[in-house]
Amino acid sequence: MESKAVLEALSALAQETRLAVFRMLVRCEPDGMAAGDLAKTVGVPANTMSVHLNVLSRAGLVSSTRHSRSIVYRADLDRFRTLMLFMLKDCCGGRSEICAPLIADLVPCCPPKETVDG
Repeated sequence: MESKAVLEALSALAQETRLAVFRMLVRCEPDGMAAGDLAKTVGVPANTMSVHLNVLSRAGLVSSTRHSRSIVYRADLDRFRTLMLFMLKDCCGGRSEICAPLIADLVPCCPPKETVDG
């Protein structure tokens, strides 16, 4: 990932409303949420939400799909994963004594789902 793309993504998330919207979209995966519903939930006018969603879209953090008369937005988890991995790999510089505790802190929040064979 290039520095310019990283800066654009981090800048997009460095604003309270956009961060709240992105977090909400992550929680709504895989269905996403309509722009109007996002605006109501966050408590901002539709035109303001449109501006925030455009910033997040330009940064590659959200994608949109038209469904009839509404536009449904989804978090781009692959892009977010790439951003977070870039930060970890770049900041740690391959030094496991730095990365290992960070990775260990991430694992308990999202344990893998166990599959049942049968």
